[in-house]
Amino acid sequence: MRRLLLSLLAGATVVAGSTLTAAPTVAAATEAVDGSQPYASYWFPDELLDWDPEADPDARFNRSMVPLQPRATDPALKANPNARAGEGRVASLVSFAPTSDNPSQGSLDEDYYAFGHWQYIDTLVFWGGSAVEGLILAPNPTVIDAAHRNGVKVYGTVFFPPVAYGGKLEWVHDFVRKSGSTYPVADKLAEVAQYYGFEGWFINQETTGGDAALATELRNLMTYGRNKGVEFMWYDAMTESGAISWQNALTTANDSFLGGPTPVSDSMFLNFWWSTGGLASSRDRAESLGRSGYDLYSGIDTEANGYQTNVNWDALFPAGESHVTSLGIYRPEWTWTSSSGPADFRARDSRYWVGANGDPSNTTTSSPWKGLATYVAESTPVTQKPFVTSFNAGQGSAYHVAGKQVRTGGWNNLSMQDVPPTYQWVVSSTGTKLTPSLDFTDAYEGGSTLRLNGRLDAANTVRLYQTDLPVAADTKLSTVVKTPAAGATHLSVAVAFTDAPNTFTTLDLGSTSGTGWERRVLDLSAYAGKTIAQIGLRASASAVVPSYDIKVGQLAVYDGAVDTAAAPTGLTVLGSTDVSATRKTLRLGWTPSASGSVHHYDVFRRNPDGSRTHLGATPNDVYFVPQLDRVGAETSAVIEVEAVSTEYGRSTAATTTVTWSGTPPTTTNLALDRPATASGQCTAAEGPAKAVNGSVSGGNSDKWCTTTADQWLEVDLGSVRSLDRFVVAHAAAGGESASWNTRDFTIEVRSAASDPWTTAVTVTDNTAELTTHSVNVSARYVRLVVDTPTQDGDPATRIYEFEAWGE
Repeated sequence: MRRLLLSLLAGATVVAGSTLTAAPTVAAATEAVDGSQPYASYWFPDELLDWDPEADPDARFNRSMVPLQPRATDPALKANPNARAGEGRVASLVSFAPTSDNPSQGSLDEDYYAFGHWQYIDTLVFWGGSAVEGLILAPNPTVIDAAHRNGVKVYGTVFFPPVAYGGKLEWVHDFVRKSGSTYPVADKLAEVAQYYGFEGWFINQETTGGDAALATELRNLMTYGRNKGVEFMWYDAMTESGAISWQNALTTANDSFLGGPTPVSDSMFLNFWWSTGGLASSRDRAESLGRSGYDLYSGIDTEANGYQTNVNWDALFPAGESHVTSLGIYRPEWTWTSSSGPADFRARDSRYWVGANGDPSNTTTSSPWKGLATYVAESTPVTQKPFVTSFNAGQGSAYHVAGKQVRTGGWNNLSMQDVPPTYQWVVSSTGTKLTPSLDFTDAYEGGSTLRLNGRLDAANTVRLYQTDLPVAADTKLSTVVKTPAAGATHLSVAVAFTDAPNTFTTLDLGSTSGTGWERRVLDLSAYAGKTIAQIGLRASASAVVPSYDIKVGQLAVYDGAVDTAAAPTGLTVLGSTDVSATRKTLRLGWTPSASGSVHHYDVFRRNPDGSRTHLGATPNDVYFVPQLDRVGAETSAVIEVEAVSTEYGRSTAATTTVTWSGTPPTTTNLALDRPATASGQCTAAEGPAKAVNGSVSGGNSDKWCTTTADQWLEVDLGSVRSLDRFVVAHAAAGGESASWNTRDFTIEVRSAASDPWTTAVTVTDNTAELTTHSVNVSARYVRLVVDTPTQDGDPATRIYEFEAWGE
């Protein structure tokens, strides 16, 4: 059965007929020069033969430094009673971007397919390839890092397009060309996988015109490559005769591509139009060859309709019976491409993987799509210490380090994604259930944190992680929490041990002394010799808490004191590109820490006022900085790189200096003496005009002060101006107590009075008396909005000066 060709969209991969097909794109690669953006690697076969990582300026930026983690599945701890463990596996074929446009180390955009349900898949195929850009696409390191941290294998893609999409049979012949007894392209496929750190390749051969000899050479190449340590997944398109003929099953026409007890390929992706009888016969045929039926991945195509796709689940995963084959999912990133933004994406992704109820233990729904959690039991990579999670999803609208916001603006970087909770979300209670969620308005590390909120009228147990963590005499469990007000957290960490894996022992977190992040370190020595099977949280109170709200910024299990790693050395600017007189891109490199176990390196710039701005993070020893902004008239900027250990201890920083070229642009304080309005003022002498009069030295009345419920200060710059920074002088800048420095605030901008406000700066947990905030915005109206006016609970905002610098 065939479908009509879908419209070809440049840069998108589509399905044509019953084929797995990547459409041609018009994008072209740009050779890396100076500090330019590195991208994931892609080649035609002859180009791959010339690839040398020592000569490729992007190669170092494409290396994954996270080894594939072991993982476990305990059937006794599966969330859904219908799910089965240790049977059918799941492969996910994902296009993160067009072939030639996959940034190596993330980008400054929150809108990204930051997949967060790794517990349900076993292999991720980095999908791509086109007749215009290149046929062979290697995965970028952020995807490899995140997958490996979760125990998931990663494959690159080799795609030979149909002739209608520009395919040429000569490319297939180039691919299998021999040199004596060797297959040079297979040697290069092995070299790429080893150098970049991933497991294998998905082979999709859909170019017509081949014959049996060509098909034989493709099988020989895979056999040769497997002996080099490379894994292969073969797509059901080319048959043993050389013809392109989708079998939608394992048959006598294609089974030699799978092979028998001595495999040709590690697995086969069966085309989408399978039947109940076809899957059963495919499993039987695989077993007759000495292979498992789970080496077959029965394909479903969700690119167009996502969880509205019609799938015969009973044929694949019959209720109450063993799975028939494994499952191959084509283009689950529909949850992202069809979404209206990051929040909508996360809701759709939960619906796709977990089900309509947002609870993997309850997938009851009238929809035919129950969610993958219905069929596949969760796996966990949390099998060794240390285990640390800050619930960082690998994307966000701001970046935090150790509870301090150190960058404003969208970003994505899957290398920084923590292992997501195994159970999203399983809550048990005899009363009202609290709502767990990932909160992207705050974080302890990265861009998100765990939040529990709702009516607390009975004990709530929230299962988070399935684990296999042995407890030693010096094992600690550390938790970081934040409450809206000082007082009881009503929260305990709940741990279950393997001798009674569904019985939780609770460890109370007590009370908080304020509204900031606070750490609790719990001693587990009383449980030495046991093994932790689950980690969760339990909220309970002696009286009803109508609006319970708490954030959990970090959970960690480790032995002894928190370890640190040695500082990196030899920090060097490998390349620099001037985007403008006030902005650069950089390529940085350094020598890794000589001792200690490193989780990642944080990259900062030191600002003229002594504060730091986060530029990015990576487990690698090189990093591309996509945006370094000049602050005012500075002539140079100091770059710092810190090693963060696997227990989140921090090293001292390696430093280097970047020099700005050219004369700095002339900027002025455009807010000076401009019309200012405010939510209110404490006294007649403390109005908004005092915050734009250019003075902080006129005594305690030389400030804007307010105690209104909503606290804001707005300045009209007179016309739309280009702004490069804001400067805010807080209480101590005018000689008052540092405990009255503004703690949490935002700066918003708009070009016209009828426009909505856009947030340009977000600051949390500030303690400084003078803060500088680099921006690159255009606006006429600027507004300072204060969320938390002081450090000690005093209700008054005190701003001695609010400056908007630009031209």
